[in-house]
Amino acid sequence: MEFTLPKVSEEVVSITPEATKAVLDIMTEKKLESHALRIYVAGSSCSGVQYGMAIDDNINDTDTQIEGEGLKIVVDHQSLEYVRGVNVEFVNDPNHGTGFVITNPNQVGGGCNCGSGGQSDGCGCGSGEGHNHGGGGCSCGH
Repeated sequence: MEFTLPKVSEEVVSITPEATKAVLDIMTEKKLESHALRIYVAGSSCSGVQYGMAIDDNINDTDTQIEGEGLKIVVDHQSLEYVRGVNVEFVNDPNHGTGFVITNPNQVGGGCNCGSGGQSDGCGCGSGEGHNHGGGGCSCGH
């Protein structure tokens, strides 16, 4: 039985060229070129939805897939409503470290900032103080 993954426009998720390059570089370095970047809801709190990212090769029939610039992004059906409108950036901030930042202008109440001193303007994933992600994944759920 053949099943076609649902596809949606890039308007669901936007990713900067720097973030795309950083993800593709990680995939190449870890020899995971056939994998996808999964963006998901890692949890929620009084400050809003917390987003997570992982490099994943387990794409489900119900996942939504977005492709562009050599990168495949997948979002599970439960997270799709909350992920809609997110922007993924890659930043190199001398004060907070290097990593990915996920922001959603549609989210009320800010978001999470892992390793970024508790600011609430998005979800920062990277090598911030005391918060380092290994294994090619990123989750803001501490």
